[in-house]
Amino acid sequence: KQLLREVLDKRPSGTRQKLAQALGKHRSFISQIANPAYPVPVPALHLETIFTLCHFSAEERRRFLDSYRRAHPSRPRRPAGHMGGTIRVATLRLPDLGDAARNRRLEALVGDFARGLARLLHDG
Repeated sequence: KQLLREVLDKRPSGTRQKLAQALGKHRSFISQIANPAYPVPVPALHLETIFTLCHFSAEERRRFLDSYRRAHPSRPRRPAGHMGGTIRVATLRLPDLGDAARNRRLEALVGDFARGLARLLHDG
């Protein structure tokens, strides 16, 4: 978490918000996963997205994954359904539902759908 915080602190303002949007989460979630004082773990499913959007160097990625494996020794090396490779960010215009919670839910549903569709296409 400390390394994630350090990387985020070196990136331009707005990086946390972009990351939150890409993960279908609220910006405060990013603060929680990047703060060692909070028990919220960094979800393995989102590691590639985090590495890509935060522009982790090869060395930062290696250090992060080494620390992550020490912190979570019982987790598999690759999350279930992981396709490998890098994550591509696409922008999609969605209607404003007039409620922040409903908007976040819609974004999460669209993100889940896109990831599921990509897994389906990848797996044949």
